Amino acid sequence: MEKIDGKETFRASVESLKFKIIDGYIIRKFLGTFFFCLVLILTIAVVFDFAEKIDNFMEKNAPIKAVIFDYYLNFIPYFAMLFAPLFVFISVIFFTSKMATNTEIIAILNSGMSFRRMMWPYFISALFIAIFTFLLTNFVIPHANLIRMDFEDKYYRSSSRRVPVMNIHRQVYRNVLVYMESFNPISNTGRNFTIERFDDRGRLESKLSAPVIRWDTTKQKWTVINYNVRDIQDKEEIITRGSQLDTALIIRPGDFSRDPGFVGTMTYNELNDYINLLQLQGSDELKLFLIEKYRRFASPFAVFILTLIGVSLSSKKVRGGIGMNLGIGLGLSFSYILFQQFASQFSLKGNLEPLLAMWIPNIIYLVVALVLYRIAPK
Repeated sequence: MEKIDGKETFRASVESLKFKIIDGYIIRKFLGTFFFCLVLILTIAVVFDFAEKIDNFMEKNAPIKAVIFDYYLNFIPYFAMLFAPLFVFISVIFFTSKMATNTEIIAILNSGMSFRRMMWPYFISALFIAIFTFLLTNFVIPHANLIRMDFEDKYYRSSSRRVPVMNIHRQVYRNVLVYMESFNPISNTGRNFTIERFDDRGRLESKLSAPVIRWDTTKQKWTVINYNVRDIQDKEEIITRGSQLDTALIIRPGDFSRDPGFVGTMTYNELNDYINLLQLQGSDELKLFLIEKYRRFASPFAVFILTLIGVSLSSKKVRGGIGMNLGIGLGLSFSYILFQQFASQFSLKGNLEPLLAMWIPNIIYLVVALVLYRIAPK
């Protein structure tokens, strides 16, 4: 008898998940409102951005074709994905509040559909948006960012955004360490350069030092000037001096002085490869790239959390229309974005692990979402 009841319960569960007309209605409402909000806010963003930068474009004679296709065509997807969770939240709050005001939510629940079952089309829509944002963020937008940043360097920024670096420490191979006191990205020249090789027990085997190291753009190699090599063999030191020597270092000038937006120009596979290289080099930039990697996974997941919060908040009919729900929704969504930024800074400047930093906002807001779902009218 228990087996029969179990089968009947399973069949009833499967039957309840079958696609219904109301599911299509909610999905159309969700996606339609989302893309409408996206277009509306992006239009406003483009207008304000153009008004701010038009003087720079005219001063530097930026071609209209380049402004449209190289800049704004690549600015739009970047800005859209940057605030995609916010757009999702606003969309859910807006159309669900409107459904509640028109007593559509009450009619759905009175028809026998549970509140949990009503969430099904919401999460289908959220899944579509999450996959869409993940693919764009990892495989499309990096190339768009590269074109957009090149345009900005030519027609908007007064100078290159690359920042010189002081006191550079790198591990370039196993037991091989490089130090450079300073590096000038304009002349591709470093000062007070040393490269040290140690054995597996941490004892110094060889040290090369030079007051100047220069990147040879023709040979695509580093050249040390007036170098001094100290080799230690069986407690004896051999000193070698010379005026010029080419090296086989795997680092390049761009590894020392990068545009702050460089992290956003790498696809998922490129990002992973570069992270492996930074781990080998022991670079201080490693945290920044790990944060970017984990953020690209955490942001699509946030779509589900914010959808659940949005439905739980706005499914109740309230006096005064949807204004209160929209206000609460905007406050929560902006606080989520702000919290995510704080967490990333704590990771960069402190000891917070990048993975934990990117998932702490999701964990906290998931708890908030579950509490709101529990107290939502059903």
